[in-house]
Amino acid sequence: MDYDEALAALQRALQFGINPSLDGITALCEALRRPQDSFAAVQVTGTNGKTSTTRMTAAILQAEGLRVGLYTSPHLERYNERIEVNGVPVSDEDFALAIEASLEAAHDVRPDEPLGAPVAFTEFELLTAAALWLFDKRDVEVAVLEVGLGGRWDATSVVSPSVAVITGVGLDHTAVLGDTPEAIAAEKAAIIGPASAPVLGPGTDGLDAIFLRRAEEVSTHARAVREGLDFSPVSEELTVRFRVVERPLGPEGFTIVAVDGVHRSYGSLALSGPAYQAANVATAVAAAEAALGRALHVERVRHALRTLAIPGRFEVVRVRPPVIVDGSHNPQAAAVLAGAIRDAFPDPAARPLVLLGILADKDARGIVSALAPVAGGIAVTQSDSPRAMPAEELAALVTVTTGIPPVATFATVADALAELVPSADNGVVVAGSITTAGEARAILRNTQSTRDS
Repeated sequence: MDYDEALAALQRALQFGINPSLDGITALCEALRRPQDSFAAVQVTGTNGKTSTTRMTAAILQAEGLRVGLYTSPHLERYNERIEVNGVPVSDEDFALAIEASLEAAHDVRPDEPLGAPVAFTEFELLTAAALWLFDKRDVEVAVLEVGLGGRWDATSVVSPSVAVITGVGLDHTAVLGDTPEAIAAEKAAIIGPASAPVLGPGTDGLDAIFLRRAEEVSTHARAVREGLDFSPVSEELTVRFRVVERPLGPEGFTIVAVDGVHRSYGSLALSGPAYQAANVATAVAAAEAALGRALHVERVRHALRTLAIPGRFEVVRVRPPVIVDGSHNPQAAAVLAGAIRDAFPDPAARPLVLLGILADKDARGIVSALAPVAGGIAVTQSDSPRAMPAEELAALVTVTTGIPPVATFATVADALAELVPSADNGVVVAGSITTAGEARAILRNTQSTRDS
């Protein structure tokens, strides 16, 4: 099986949607001889911030000398991005090899189906099993796994994590997880197991009792991450505190955050990116400390974070004019992005144009309302996702929500970038969905590579 054949198999499995059960992934892993037992695991869930926290945690653990597997979703440009070993996305060959192993396991479980068919396993089940199998084969010591959806029935929950991280709770995927913060929190709390050290990010504030109740049920002790002197639901000895020392002075600036961990103080840590990443930095430090059960080496942490790039999270893809892609796809994330725009572009008269492409099943009105006050103008488009809201429909929504029509409406992301980027003196921020951010990133990077060559 080659890379294209592996992708085709995953695409066929999309027809099976979401499976709210661990039966499928458990059967696959049993057929693969339980690869998840060969390494320790850190599992990360949360409505927002989980991808950044997952990447930061993996980078810190790698800096501590461990061989680290990283599993994230969704991807921005290529499926390979979802599976990394020691900071490097797996090769096409390894990706295909892992998917082939996962499909063979599926055939072993259901031998009446043709070999290579997805046989009713979901895309995420097959991909998760493939990642765990590959981590085993590549001698990974610890895997940091981003939950795809919720926690209780997510395929990554086939592992028994040594650390269970909850970055926060917001209203998203309500049709699957529940329509109240309490219901969603309960789904996420399920990743906390008897052998887990729970880490509660700042976004759990107000819902802490749900997570602490779960921790008590399985006889484990939670750690909490809180900003400044904010109330902590756990003892001070188990509280990681942080404060923003310096905000970025421009799109390419650094955030400086002071972190006091459970095991030691780390002083000021720098990360290229907006100040909203400060909470994720502190949560990653808390997760890494919990995984190792000791203090981290300060200089290693500093180097890991200073050199870390987080794709699709206020990522500056082009400098002049500044073009930034951000995968914000719900109102909570959009509000955080709005704060980052204010910091990076402090002059209200010189704010960037915001190009929005939003999926039809998301709260588009909430996203528009959050970003409109900081936008130098709003343009709309649609990604090539079948779930994308039609550009004309989004344009009408922008007009109703803000009272001002979009400055332009484009049928494709490529058309939008071709027209907007050359003339946007104050820059462009592309947001609204991960698919829109991923398309824009691929187009801009390919264009830049062509110019460079």
